[in-house]
Amino acid sequence: MAALIALLIFVAVTLIVLSLMGEWRNPVQDRLQGLRQRLTITEGGQEGPDFTIPFTDRVVFPLLDGLSRRIMAVMPPGLLAQLRQMLIVAGNPMSMTGFLTLWLVMVTVFPGMLLLASAAGGISASKVLFLVLLILVGGVMPILWLRSSVQRRQSRILRALPDAIDLVTTCVEAGLGLDAALGRVAQRTKGPLAEELSQALREMAMGRMRRDALRDLGQRTGVADLISFVHALIQAEQLGVSIGQTLRVQADQMRMRRRQRAEQQAYQAPVKMVFPLVLLIFPALIVVILGPAILTIVESLGPALSGGG
Repeated sequence: MAALIALLIFVAVTLIVLSLMGEWRNPVQDRLQGLRQRLTITEGGQEGPDFTIPFTDRVVFPLLDGLSRRIMAVMPPGLLAQLRQMLIVAGNPMSMTGFLTLWLVMVTVFPGMLLLASAAGGISASKVLFLVLLILVGGVMPILWLRSSVQRRQSRILRALPDAIDLVTTCVEAGLGLDAALGRVAQRTKGPLAEELSQALREMAMGRMRRDALRDLGQRTGVADLISFVHALIQAEQLGVSIGQTLRVQADQMRMRRRQRAEQQAYQAPVKMVFPLVLLIFPALIVVILGPAILTIVESLGPALSGGG
């Protein structure tokens, strides 16, 4: 029994590593590898497995794809759509297949470790309760990690947005077009906002309409300020309003919102400092202030207490 549990844990850990490795796979290289394989079969005149392809590409990743499809078949469509949207907003840190595989493995690894640890000592009610708790923790951890990635990326976009709009406004007022100004911002800055702008510009270069590319830019990030900025640009383009004037108004609004967010965080600072003060600083101050007094009282009452005893 213990050997079987150890084997299951080994397989689960291997799936975790492989799912994480799948994040850095290049889809272009995968497509070229498939074309080379079909070309080799056509020229050779015989079909069969090409052993020059790595084992993970021939066996492991197809198994993971099949496993993820079976998981997606039993999951609610609303939950799948929400997970896809969260992955997009998070910048696609991994594929949907990798995330579902990681989720399944996290649900099974922790309980498997507990079963392995308790195989010799038997199963009790407390261990069963702890097993259920580990299953819940393993199921929640990937979701929490994904939400943290979404919030961290949105925060970076929100911090970079006012300066980026100022730069776009300056470029447009200097005589550049809107596309050239956005391209200049994408070249001069770094971070998720520059990556999203570069993707929108690539879509426009391939023939997509500007308003559609900008609208998808706002939806991919999920940042309310960026969505309102994109809608203002689309409306100005449709109504024939001056882009420079619209950009100046949006830049002023972004700076005002940034100042309001800073003031809000400053107002929240005293409330957030209450818990460290109560739990960490006040006990240390009490020990430092009252410690010598308590020692003096103990030394003064020591002879009286011993004599009275």
